Amino acid sequence: MSKSLTKSIIIASDHAGFLMKEKVKIFLNKSKIKSLDLGTFSEERVDYPDYAKKLSILVKKKTSFGILICGSGIGVSIAANRFKKVRAAVCYNQISASLARKHNNANVLCLGARLIHFKNVKKIINTFISTKFEGGRHTARVKKLDK
Repeated sequence: MSKSLTKSIIIASDHAGFLMKEKVKIFLNKSKIKSLDLGTFSEERVDYPDYAKKLSILVKKKTSFGILICGSGIGVSIAANRFKKVRAAVCYNQISASLARKHNNANVLCLGARLIHFKNVKKIINTFISTKFEGGRHTARVKKLDK
C-alpha cells in the first residue's frame, strides 16, 4: 500500500454493499488503517440515504475520509453530496480515484459493490487515500461547492 494520508477511515454501506464493506474493513486493518463502521451490519434491506447521512455528518466534523458502498455507488454519492464540506465521488478505477482527489479534493469514496471486483477495490482505495489534492486552480472551484 502507498503512504496513506489518513490513519482512520469512516465506512458505511447499505445492504447491497455490506459484504464488500466487510472485506474493505479487513483490507484497511491489514494496511494499519483504523476504520469506524457505521453500518449496516447485515444484508437485511435498508435505505442508503440513512447511512450516507451518518457518514457525511462525521466526515464533515472530523475532516477525515469516508468510504460509502452501495450496489452502484451512485445512490450513496448523491445522498452524501447533499452535505456541505462533503465531496463524494463514485470511482470505478484508479484513474477516477486519483482525479477525484487531485482535482476535486474528494473526501468520500463511493463504490459500487455490484460493479467492481474486490481486487480492483483495493487498488482504488489505495489510490484514493494516498493521492493529495493539487490545489492551485482547483481550490477556487472546490470552494464554490460549499456556497
